[in-house]
Amino acid sequence: MPYTGHVEAGAGVPAVRELPGLRVSKVSVGGMDNACYVLECLASGDQLLVDAADQPEVLLPLVPRLRTVVTTHQHWDHVRALEAVAATPGVTTIAGTLDADAIPVAPDRRVEQGDEITVGEQSLRVIHLRGHTPGSVALHWQDGEESHLWTGDSLFPGGVGNTQQDAARFAQLIDDVEMRIFDVLPDETWVYPGHGDDTTLGAERPHLAEWRERGW
Repeated sequence: MPYTGHVEAGAGVPAVRELPGLRVSKVSVGGMDNACYVLECLASGDQLLVDAADQPEVLLPLVPRLRTVVTTHQHWDHVRALEAVAATPGVTTIAGTLDADAIPVAPDRRVEQGDEITVGEQSLRVIHLRGHTPGSVALHWQDGEESHLWTGDSLFPGGVGNTQQDAARFAQLIDDVEMRIFDVLPDETWVYPGHGDDTTLGAERPHLAEWRERGW
């Protein structure tokens, strides 16, 4: 089946796409339609998991060569399977510095804006997006014209993440999303959010002013 970015909530069946040197598998887990992503280096077979959100019985069979788990942010619905998945021998856990102390498994590595995370021969750049939580991070991967972005709960189709009607937090998040993502990445960038369907920056860019105006 062609990859569309849609997976059935709670079905536990991944959607898979092949990129140059990287395989991406997306699966929905738990009652909040949490999207978890397995990134696999095609050269080495090494795997990285973005958010061990829930249902380790679903996630663990997908990652026989798991090397790294990245937690995009501290919220409970993104870490419910972290303890079980992190118990895999040889796995390194990673989270944003400002969220690290609130995560139930203390991360082996704390990352900040511009840091690099590798999976096999592939490299991901960390983008720190403040507002949904203090230490939320996104991951950007690029190969030639291919540009792909895993955003956690900081960017979705239709808007940025929830800031609980806090004007200062919303301003920080929309500023970071605009300056650190939309101002530097191309419209073709594929966006993989922490819940629900995927989108692209090109599809969302025309609505930035609307998001600012409405305040969420």
